[in-house]
Parts: sequence; structure tokens; C-alpha cells
Amino acid sequence: MTITSFYPVICSTDVAAARDFYLKYFGFAPTFEADWYVSLRHPDAPQVELAFVDHRHPTIPERFRQPARGLLLNLEVPDVDDWYARLVGGAGLPVALELRDEAFGQRHFIVEAPDGVLVDVITPIEPTGEYAEQYVP
Repeated sequence: MTITSFYPVICSTDVAAARDFYLKYFGFAPTFEADWYVSLRHPDAPQVELAFVDHRHPTIPERFRQPARGLLLNLEVPDVDDWYARLVGGAGLPVALELRDEAFGQRHFIVEAPDGVLVDVITPIEPTGEYAEQYVP
């Protein structure tokens, strides 16, 4: 079985606002744009894709036509401190979780994106204690 692509499509209340957020703050570029659907790809990492669909669109099965909730997107970067300074200090994005180190192997912070989506910006660090043993070689 071959998979040629796999990416999230987020049900959105405002597709244009979601698009603009990821273009402006995370450097994505559009690959398809309609008033009800936008597909994005990151020019530095073309395997990184993200899309948004109007949650009321008829391509969504009727009983699932609601905006995303409880969604956390992980974005790994080489220097999380630089991203924190730019996104939080410079751009003033709302912070859901302040910059911190985690024993399970992440230095990260979380910002709020449109539609109640959270973006967890992460730089991997060395895990400590019991967490180091839980990683699969």
C-alpha cells in the first residue's frame, strides 16, 4: 500500500482568516484557494501541508459540519526561542502555554490560532529521567 500524501484539513468558521494567519506568521504559501477551501504548503518543507474548509460546506457530511475544537498542531523548528521572540514578543500572538522545557524532550510554547486551534512550536531537547527510556530506538 502506497501513501502519496497525508495532511490535516481543519473545519473553519473563517477560511480566509485561518489562511492569513498561517501565511503571515508561519510562512506557508497557498497551493489552492477558493472561498470555501484553502490548501497551504510550506516552501521550505514541501512535505508540510495544511488545509482549511468552511465547516458548513456540503462536502462535509452534515452531522460533522462544525468548526474544529480541541486540535493541537505541532510545529518543530530549529530555534524555538527565536520563534517565541518573533511570534509572541514581536507579533503579540496570544499565548496558551508559555515557553518552557519539558522532561519528555521538548522546549516549546503554544499560541492560539483562529478557530480555537492551538499551535505548539517545539524544538526537541534531550529527554530526562524515565522519559529517555520511553523513546523507541
